[in-house]
Formats: sequence, C-alpha cells, structure tokens
Amino acid sequence: MPITWLQRGLALGATLAMVIAASAELAAGERVHGYALLGELKYPADFKHFDYVDPSSVKGGYVRQSATGGYDSLNPFILKGRSASGIGLIYESLLEGSLDEASAAYGSIAESLEIVDQNRGVVFYLRPEARWHDGKPITADDVVFSFDALKTRGHPFYRAYWSAVMKAEALGPHQVKFTLSDPKNRELPGIIGQLTVLPKHYYDSHDFEKTTLEPPLGSGPYRIAELDAGRSITYERVPDHWGKDLPTNIGRHNFDRIRFDYYLDQTVALEAFKAHEYDFRAENGSKSWATGYDFPGIRKGLVVKEQIRHENPTGMQGFVLNTRRPKLKERAVREAIAYTFDFEWSNTNLFYGQYTRTTSFFSNSELASSELPGGMELAILEKYRGRVPNEVFTTAYQPPKTDGSGKIRGNLRTAKKLLDAAGYAVKNRELVDPNTGEQLEVEFLLVDPQFERIVSPMIKNLSRLGIKSRIRIVDSAQYQNRLDQFDFDIVVSTFRQSLSPGNEQIDFWHSSKAEIDGSRNIIGVKDPVVDELIDLVINAPDRASLIAHTRALDRVLLWGHYVIPQWHIRSFRVAYWNKFSRPKIAPKYGFGFDTWWVDPAKAKALDAGVVTLKGSN
Repeated sequence: MPITWLQRGLALGATLAMVIAASAELAAGERVHGYALLGELKYPADFKHFDYVDPSSVKGGYVRQSATGGYDSLNPFILKGRSASGIGLIYESLLEGSLDEASAAYGSIAESLEIVDQNRGVVFYLRPEARWHDGKPITADDVVFSFDALKTRGHPFYRAYWSAVMKAEALGPHQVKFTLSDPKNRELPGIIGQLTVLPKHYYDSHDFEKTTLEPPLGSGPYRIAELDAGRSITYERVPDHWGKDLPTNIGRHNFDRIRFDYYLDQTVALEAFKAHEYDFRAENGSKSWATGYDFPGIRKGLVVKEQIRHENPTGMQGFVLNTRRPKLKERAVREAIAYTFDFEWSNTNLFYGQYTRTTSFFSNSELASSELPGGMELAILEKYRGRVPNEVFTTAYQPPKTDGSGKIRGNLRTAKKLLDAAGYAVKNRELVDPNTGEQLEVEFLLVDPQFERIVSPMIKNLSRLGIKSRIRIVDSAQYQNRLDQFDFDIVVSTFRQSLSPGNEQIDFWHSSKAEIDGSRNIIGVKDPVVDELIDLVINAPDRASLIAHTRALDRVLLWGHYVIPQWHIRSFRVAYWNKFSRPKIAPKYGFGFDTWWVDPAKAKALDAGVVTLKGSN
C-alpha cells in the first residue's frame, strides 16, 4: 500500500524506537542522556558514535532513489495531501533512536531529560546550540508549539498517540515540561522524545493546516534543494548543520544530495533502475527478485544484488476486512473468506518459495502468541472467558493451510459450513445474504498491480462459494483517500510493530478510533475486551507483564478473523549500482542506508563501466 511520510516515519519509529519507555532503574529527578526499556542504555553519556556507523565515512556524492505515484504536498503532518518521499530528512526530534538496541533513544535536539513528579511529568533540556536552517535558535517555545499544533491540528494519529500527555509548557528558553495523565504509563517520556520539532516563527506566517509546495523550514541534516511537483524532489546536505558532530549523527547523513524520482508503478521503476536512472532499490516483489534482475548491469558486476538479514519484528501484512461493512461484520463470514486464500500454492508458484506465512500480529518476536495460553497469559485471558471466541482457550491459531497443489476443495467445504451456519444459502449458484436477500459481493481495492496475480485465484475460489468478487486497481491518491475514509471492502495493509508495543496500539485497534478518518484502525475494531487489553499493554509494569498482555491481545485479534494473514521475510532485498561502501557492522533493527556513503574509487570505476556498457549496446 502507498503510505504517507507520516506513516513511513511511524513504521521506521516502530522499527527503531517506536515505544521507548523509562527503565525501571531510572531514579526520579535524575537527568539522563537517553532512555531504554530493556535494561540499561548500551551507550554511555560520553559515547562518540553508534557501533553500526563508520566515523571515517566519506561525505559527498549524489544518490538517486525511486518512489511511486506522486506527491502534492510538503506538509507531512496533516491528513490532507500526499507528502513527498524523504521529507523527514529536513526535520529532527527531541531524541534519536538507536538501531542496535531493542528500544532505546539518545539526545538529539534535547541533550538530556528528567522524570519528575513521580512519573507525572518529564522535563527535556534543549541544546543551546540547536538551530533552524535560517540560523535562529530552537527554543522551548518551538517545542510547545509543535506539540500543541500536532495534537490539536495535525494528523489524527497524534491525538491518539499522545492522548495521555496533558500539556507542554516552557520552563525557560531551553527547558520544556510535559505533564502526563497516567503515571503508570512509563513509555510516555520516550514517546514524547519522538516529537518532531517545528519552527514556531515560521508558522506565525504560514498556515499549519494547509497543504503546500513551498519548502518548509527545518533543522535537520538536509534541506530541499529542488522539486518538480509530483515528479521528483531533491535534498541537499546542510554542510554547517548544527548537529553534525553529535554522537547520534557521526558517520551518518553522508550523501551531499538525495533525489527521489517518481514512477507510475514498480514495473516501470524496475526498468528505470536497470537503465541506471537511479542508484538504489529496495525490492518488495518476490517475482521481480527471482526473475527481474538478469540484465547487463548485473552480468557485468556493475550492480550488486543481495539480501541483508535483520532482527526486526515483521508485524502483520494481510488482507484487511472492513468490519464497518454489514456484510463483513460477522466473524464467520470473515473466517470463511480466509479459506479461499491458498498461501502454499501462491508461495510455490508466485513467490518462488521466498516467504514464511505470518501467524501473529507481532511475528518474529517474543511478543507473538503461540501454542495454547498458559501462566500469566492464561490468567489474563480468563477474565474475558465468554467475551472472546472460545478458540482463544482451546486452539493455537493457524491460518488455513493447503497441500500446495491448488486443489482446495476441503477448505471450500469448511468455508461453506461456516456460511451455512451463519444463515447463508446458495440459490442459482449465488450465495445469498440472509439479511438483504442479495448475493454476497466483495471488492478487493488495490494500488499495486502486482497483487492482481495473488488475488485472482481467490476470486475464482470465492466464485465457487457463490460469492461475487472483483478487483479494483486505483492510483495512489484515490487509494489513500478511500483508505482514510474507510471506503473499501478488502485491502492489503501492514501493521508494523516494535519490540515494545504501547500507545500506537490505540490507533490500530481501539474503539475510539474506529470512526475517525485517517486513523490506523482501518479494520473498524470495536471490542471492549480489545480496548481493555490495549490499556493493560500500555500500563504493563515490567517486561514479563508486557509480553503476557501483548500475547493475549494478539490472540484475541487473531481469533477475531479481522485479517487474512499473508507472509513475511526476515531480510532486506536490495540492489544498487556499485558505487557505495558501508560500515562493517550492520544494525540489527533497521537498514541504516543513511550510514552508507559514495565511495569515490567505486564511483569512478562504475562510471567507466557504464560508459563501456552503453558503448557495447
């Protein structure tokens, strides 16, 4: 699915430090240089740089990347508009996440922070040297403005994410206090640390709530250099960036210029990559990865193709069913539809065996539920017996399986039994809805044409059940608009997770977000049990409790049959024209492309090779 810069930032935040929380050992009133949940911070107060960077990396060079669709705004903080790729490069937050710790962040705009009032408040101490690109200092007033603007006028996500943060107030030019409504929620100080700081003086003369193509003022390592609205955008490194020598920035932000070129779809983008129209490509299509990279650049050694392992939680990607639709409200109907997706056949015939079936909303982590509940998790769930599906207690969740032959008659029989029990009947080969008397009909709303080959077999299987179904492919703007307004039956979406779930779960599943346009509760979950479990996850007093409550939440969501789980892979698939070098140590919990650099010797050799290659055509 196409995602706005905000959603990309949230996805990255989930991977890096989406829900950073206070360590149990942190003493109240102690100023600290960072925050961590899982034990002590890895890096001391006087650390020089992250381990996964190379401090001797070369500054310079030009990198071109791709994006699909287009953009019509440089304001990533509101619901309206499609923001430009890479726009986060011009901004900074109070804290900067570490990519080699499960949940940790260190001072960026803020040099330190302090928990006060028995965890009812947190004070951030700003760096006096922090500057906007126009040379003016970053002050506490900017931080207060940013919080107020984002929470009251920004994207609906912020209202959910910071719902337990009551107010922000300046205690001095470089001190900001945030007052918290829930002292048990120890992740809140870290969540506040993710606040993107915006320039108050800039928005005194600019409307925060409007889309714009005027380059905004930032304080980050890059600024906008050029743009061709909807077609490309170029960022240039700020050579005198105020924070370039911070330990969180050493060895990062090496490229002088970063350009994003927009293409109609991934098929066109891949062909452009082969022609060296851009330099670096992250590949998401299994077919393209298996069959699309046999071209002269690869054969001549001018392009590197590799998979880089990671330890990120893979979350949940799946077919999402919109429970706001009356025809999809009933759990049995959603479960029946799940039996029409033949993952095993698809993995063999469409994906070249590259994927693993996803069985949890928190897959690839210790937070995923498995087998039957026991111990603390069972004790948590017992309180809800009779209010959750009985399978929560009796059956370990697994999505429907097949033998991979493409013959799924057994699965379709199971689906028919579910539909029969729900009152549906087949008349003249049409499955009739008992409430409307009309044929059950569903639409798959897609933005990526590559998914058509995956959905088409489901269409045939649904037809065998008497369900009329169709595929509708729309452009990225229409897709995002329909997603924001929940105007769909079934879409493909991803719920990315961190190693420390918390407030973001409100936006994903809480009843209060089900009818708010633009929220991430695109399923429309309205379940008091889920609401209570979210609160228990957020307020978990220790790691063991967090794991148990998250597994309980996971199990209840899975047996709600809100999604048809798809697949995941535990590595980044990348291809790039061979002009880059990178650190010897790769980060565990992210890709870290901002630690790479253009190697002058490789770039020179590549240019010579490209000239030779073109001359041979």
